[in-house]
Amino acid sequence: MTRLLVVEDDPDLALALRVLLARRGYEVSVAEDGREGLRLLFAERPALMILDLLLPELDGWQVLDRTRDMSDLPVLVLSGLGDVDDRVRGLRSGADDYLVKPFAHPELLARVDALLRRSGPGSWAGEPVGEDLRLVPERRAALWQGSEIRLSDIEYRLLQLLVRNRGRVVTTEQLLDQVWDDPTSIGRDRVKFAVLRLRRKLRTAGGPASRDPLEAIRGLGYRYDSSPDGRRAR
Repeated sequence: MTRLLVVEDDPDLALALRVLLARRGYEVSVAEDGREGLRLLFAERPALMILDLLLPELDGWQVLDRTRDMSDLPVLVLSGLGDVDDRVRGLRSGADDYLVKPFAHPELLARVDALLRRSGPGSWAGEPVGEDLRLVPERRAALWQGSEIRLSDIEYRLLQLLVRNRGRVVTTEQLLDQVWDDPTSIGRDRVKFAVLRLRRKLRTAGGPASRDPLEAIRGLGYRYDSSPDGRRAR
């Protein structure tokens, strides 16, 4: 059974979410504050987290930030903060979706189902991504085919975002928006040159015959290919 984690300090809403999601066939754990949410997150490793932002102990922003340092599991923010700035901040901070309270139950269920359908099993810090890559968030580094690569903050965020969406194309605009906080078309070459630098580091670590997991999709963006038979570096 798929396990979900709800981090919500309103006991009535937390109970309603538990019942609603359980009827859908999910197994649900509930945390009433941010600190307990992080404890359950790493103890139970759920498939998806539903996260309030206005929490005691640690607020939802802190929980989201720490979660993204350690895992790429899908996160649905469920908050009474409905301003555009709050929604944009939530998505840029690593949330996969943002739903404002009050909400319709069918919409919540549809969003949860869609996030789980689009996302593969979440990877966690210290666990390999495919056969060759392991992210090391505490050092902003990666292990590629057994060799450690030191990355700049931009390079790490770029690789992390591509890995989170492995097998799917991430557009140049999405990369500018989420890695550089620059959603405009100005500076599009930044993405190309950052990918080239990242490729160079992977090739140096793995050797000239190692495969290249970063695939450029002409006119669209880039894709991380975690399959062992991906194309070879050239």
